[in-house]
Amino acid sequence: MQATDISHPDYFHKVVDCQWACPAHTPVPEYIRLIAAGRHSDAYMVNWRSNVFPGILGRTCDRPCEPACRRGRVEERQAERPEPVAICRLKRVAADLKDDIRHRLPRPPARPDAPRVACIGGGPASLTVARDLAAIGYRVTVFDEGRAAGGMIRTQIPRFRLPEEVIDEETGYILGLGVDYRSGTRIDSMRELLAQDFDAVFVGCGAPRGRDLDIPGRAEADSAIHIGIEWLASVSFGHVSSVGKRVLVLGGGNTAMDCCRTARRLGGEDVKVVVRSGFDEMKASPWEKEDAMHEGIPILNWLVPKAFLHDKGKLTGMVFEKVRAEYDERGRRKLVPAGEPDVHLECDEVLVAVGQENAFPWIERDIGIEFDEWGMPKIDPVTLRSTLPRVFFGGDAALGPKNIIWAVAHGHEAAVSIDRMLNGEPVEDRPLPAVETMSQKMGIHEWSYDNDVSLEARHRVPWRDVNQALRDIRVEVELGFDAKTAIHEAHRCLNCDVQTVFNPPQCIECDACVDICPMDCITFTADGDEADLRQRLRAPALNAEQALYVQDGLKTGRVMVKDEDVCLHCGLCAERCPTGAWDMQKTLISMTHAGPACRPPQRKAA
Repeated sequence: MQATDISHPDYFHKVVDCQWACPAHTPVPEYIRLIAAGRHSDAYMVNWRSNVFPGILGRTCDRPCEPACRRGRVEERQAERPEPVAICRLKRVAADLKDDIRHRLPRPPARPDAPRVACIGGGPASLTVARDLAAIGYRVTVFDEGRAAGGMIRTQIPRFRLPEEVIDEETGYILGLGVDYRSGTRIDSMRELLAQDFDAVFVGCGAPRGRDLDIPGRAEADSAIHIGIEWLASVSFGHVSSVGKRVLVLGGGNTAMDCCRTARRLGGEDVKVVVRSGFDEMKASPWEKEDAMHEGIPILNWLVPKAFLHDKGKLTGMVFEKVRAEYDERGRRKLVPAGEPDVHLECDEVLVAVGQENAFPWIERDIGIEFDEWGMPKIDPVTLRSTLPRVFFGGDAALGPKNIIWAVAHGHEAAVSIDRMLNGEPVEDRPLPAVETMSQKMGIHEWSYDNDVSLEARHRVPWRDVNQALRDIRVEVELGFDAKTAIHEAHRCLNCDVQTVFNPPQCIECDACVDICPMDCITFTADGDEADLRQRLRAPALNAEQALYVQDGLKTGRVMVKDEDVCLHCGLCAERCPTGAWDMQKTLISMTHAGPACRPPQRKAA
């Protein structure tokens, strides 16, 4: 097998599973170490550079980093349910416990002749573009039909999950960079906007239209049936303050979870969630489902809506068909009748949360922006550029509804594209991340980082008493970790960014590293192809998605193979090595954002 090229930025990046899985590629171990050291402001700024909204995301992120966390793969004490590090909630700790960081924010250079960029929408994608470009002197204007910045963050996430003051604080940091924020301003014509003096336009207007259900009784019972995202916005703005006693929420995503929990706080005594799929197949995050059930909300699965029942226009209930899943030879699922009687559920109101759609009636179809058969703009998925070169899309408006962290990632990429375009650089050439590597060796067998693996189980985030929480829709439910608990949780991190680096010429093949490795992930063996090697290791490497670290040049002609999948990064191999063939090197991987660093030819991706 070919020796591993550890000089390529993506190699160690992928080994840091949490950072690799994060769409914004936040350097997770770096900020967790800072939290463990009590340096909360420093930890916040690490997050602010990459994910822009640490306090918001620390409460609401979908946490793609946590399923990827190495701790969840190698932990033995909870074999039945391995628990990753509470990465997301530690992010919140940095936000909650930081000092005033305003003096740390960029001071944009005065560039009166700088290019002008318009951002349509005041959500996370547009605000990320605005942050990245305003910080380097671009003149950015954000057009937002809302009363205050935040977009769906402000209108669709309930205050018991995300206090308004957190939104105000973190959007304020961005607007404070000199962004021209125009609230209550609706863009009704892209043609008219393009006629203004803007050098680039970013569309980040989200997916503002919720899907409806076209089934019998829908029109007759209209007054008691509400589209979930619109209803949440009405609650947020104070237009809705009560709900019927019996409420059905249709849908299995995070919006449905927000709807049902909100309904409980507005007076719903009998609130049920009804989902057409199974519990495990629901799109809602596992913790969102757990939170709903913790508040006494049942989730009914495998029920497909058939009709709304009404009495002279007054909603009385719904009829559902019981279904089951069948899978074809390709694994594709189809719902088929289960052969059981229809299910009748009584209700006073129904909240429909079965998906969201994009709507671009304000973009004329003859100005050069092409759309596909589903009404979505045709864009390059990497550059986010539309068929009209100076118009870019991001967030839900680009590739359909996802979540905040994906919107942030789109914002970064779009800002890079805009910056390169306006500086005469090819937009298609993407900058590689910057990688800093530092040996952690302080002495022969001394290291500058704590390599003890904590045996503690994951700490639970404290909750406000459920009865108290249900009485006030603006009372935040999660209380967050205190500083002491945060330190304990931070110590569960395995420091995956501190890499084991092997130098073959110094190796005497004594097998000391093999003997001491607690995971049996190091093997010295005859060379072979990857499939063969994976089966011949001390412990077979079965996860093909994670790399093998292979080095040749040994005096015996053998190769050193390490399974990156289960390595604890504990450093015992380096401590035990009598010749220093193993080194522990900390790698800080930073994505290159808009600015001078993204433009030189030497930073182009291969």
